[in-house]
Amino acid sequence: MSSTELHQNFIDGQWRPSSAGKTFANVNPANTKDVLGHFPDSTAQDALDAIGAAAKAGKEWEALGSIKRGDILFAAAEIMSRRKEELAAAVTREQGKCLRESRGEAQRAIDILRYMAGEGRRLSGSTLPADEPRTLALTWRKPIGVVALITPWNFPLAIPVWKMAPALLSGCTAVIKPSPLAPLTSALLVDIFNEAGVPAGVLNLVHGDREPGETLCGHPDVRGISFTGSLPVGLSIQKAAAPRLARTQLELGGKNALIVLADADLDLAADAILLGAFGQAGQRCSATSRVVVDRRVREELVGKVLARMEELRIGDPTDESTKLGPVVNQERLDACLAAIEQAKADGATVRTGGSRATAGVLADGYFMEPTLLTDVAPDSELAMEEVFGPVLSVIDAENFGHAMEISNSVKYGMSGTIFTNNRAHAYDALQEFEAGMLHVNRPGVGAWPHLPHMGAKLSQYGAPECSPETWEFYMEWRSACISFPA
Repeated sequence: MSSTELHQNFIDGQWRPSSAGKTFANVNPANTKDVLGHFPDSTAQDALDAIGAAAKAGKEWEALGSIKRGDILFAAAEIMSRRKEELAAAVTREQGKCLRESRGEAQRAIDILRYMAGEGRRLSGSTLPADEPRTLALTWRKPIGVVALITPWNFPLAIPVWKMAPALLSGCTAVIKPSPLAPLTSALLVDIFNEAGVPAGVLNLVHGDREPGETLCGHPDVRGISFTGSLPVGLSIQKAAAPRLARTQLELGGKNALIVLADADLDLAADAILLGAFGQAGQRCSATSRVVVDRRVREELVGKVLARMEELRIGDPTDESTKLGPVVNQERLDACLAAIEQAKADGATVRTGGSRATAGVLADGYFMEPTLLTDVAPDSELAMEEVFGPVLSVIDAENFGHAMEISNSVKYGMSGTIFTNNRAHAYDALQEFEAGMLHVNRPGVGAWPHLPHMGAKLSQYGAPECSPETWEFYMEWRSACISFPA
């Protein structure tokens, strides 16, 4: 099945093609013969038009006030709820995650949008004591202006929402550029916000890759750049923004550890490992890519995980019985296979998986066997570098202190998880993890809409997302002293 549908950019309230007339195909990773449509391969001029529209719309959008902006977001949430199945189907078809996972992402996006809409009545400042009589001292916040929202392919619905919602609620105007690997979902979202009543120019959509992205990051009218993606790209964005002191909010990946101590509930841990390592085919920044386990219980834990992995049915992600879909493209598949080969050369043992999946799947889909390796050295490439696929390393530790040392030995710090029945070790771990999102005796992935989504070290730069702390990116403070002479 293929589609000849031609999609467009959304600029200043109008759908329009790329100024160069070029397009790219959006392909289903589970079946590369299934083309979802063709999207604009945008130019610098397209990005400039979108920035100009956003800048022009800024004053009226700010003047509307946060309560009325919140009402528009509430309306968008209601439309999203009605179109939930359509959105979930789009996510599965263009990104490859199982349909039940896409439904979960759709609900999470709706929850985030509703939460942010409610913040319209809570964007407050402070009244403070004044040093002088008959004087009022107060603070409030204002939007920073035009923001660029550059979103990844692994959460093509939730991540755009958790950037668009606070951007619009704060009074910023925005240009969103989604990944060319997952453009359809963002187009549907922009259509929903437009239907909800977002005025022309306030929210603009530009498809494409490097050229429009570089234009957005380098333009003097863009006062903030929120980006989720790889560390190298994030570093280049930071360099582009620095000369003009533009704000950046960067989430840049993870190499997350789940620690299992000898006193842990191993069945509970094994369930969490399966979800964290192989949910969404391991393609999330908070994925469990390392299990650091007390060597005394390593084989018992590995046995429990392997037994659960046998139940991971690989196949068509639209089939309700499928538990593991494809990775997003050939590049991801090749990266997984190369990481496994390097790990074997470094002395690791493949206990299951390790190859491209062929049984029960379409030959032209990007399916990877869920893979578990033991005897992984803590300082090996597989233990240190992000793979972003269904590849799990098991690393032996001598005790709690050794496990924490291994966990913190990488450059990333997105999430950290520990399974133990020792309360002292649990609380010590919360203090010692060099990571942003922490979990005890539960899966180490994700965060609720009202909790900060953020990392530490090279996983994060700038304000968190999804929580009140995100206003520190989208808004800036003002203070005033007002005297009333007698």
